[in-house]
Order: sequence, then structure tokens, then C-alpha cells
Amino acid sequence: MLDADAASASLGIDVTSARDGCAAARMRVTEGMVNGHGIAHGGFLFLLADTAFAAACNSHGPVTVAAGAEISFVASARLGDELAAAAQERTRYGRNGIYDVTVRRRSPQGEEVVAEFRGRSRTVGRSSTEESPA
Repeated sequence: MLDADAASASLGIDVTSARDGCAAARMRVTEGMVNGHGIAHGGFLFLLADTAFAAACNSHGPVTVAAGAEISFVASARLGDELAAAAQERTRYGRNGIYDVTVRRRSPQGEEVVAEFRGRSRTVGRSSTEESPA
């Protein structure tokens, strides 16, 4: 799934781990991601968190998609910031799951939370090795 994710790859998002309902991804804020206020556009933060969420919920094998998600922006990210997203499975029940993702900014002073994301997943019943319908 991640090998075919052109959206995440085009933004330089790197999934650094994905297993057992957990995943980590990182991204550097580039000039094309900054809005008119000089801060990272929230859609890019959402995309980073959503990529980590997708990697975590698909780490079990069956094809799993988002049923919904929400994000709370805690602090602004700026041009050049390196962001890291850590996804953690909270629960799975039937074909559903709930995952939390924390997006942090890395700086010389340490790490600061930038956003909190909660995603709800749905397993669609195909294995990840089957081709999707056109």
C-alpha cells in the first residue's frame, strides 16, 4: 500500500516503521506547504497524520481504510520544521478500529506536540495482496 502512495511520496513523507497496530512517519515542512500566515497549512499536517494512521491500521494485513478522522491543531509548524507522527492502535472491534496519532515538531530544544489526530478505520475484506478493482 505505501509503495503505491503517490500523495505521501510526493510530499517527502517517509514511513519509518509500521507493525502491530503502530506506525511512525516523518516529513519536513517545505515552502510549498506554508500558507499565507507563514505557517504550515493544516491539510499537510492532516496528511502526515493520516499516512501514519494508514500504515498502522494496515499493519495487520487486510486492506483497511479510513471511516473518519479528526485533528486538533495544538501549535503551529513552520518552514523547515521536521515533523514526526506516531500512530498507536487504541482498539479493534469487528472490522473497525480506533487509532490515535500525535504529530510532534523536532527542534534543538526537544519535541513539541503540534497536532493530535484520531482516526476510525474499517477493514474492507480483501487481503493486501489482492488487486483493487479499477
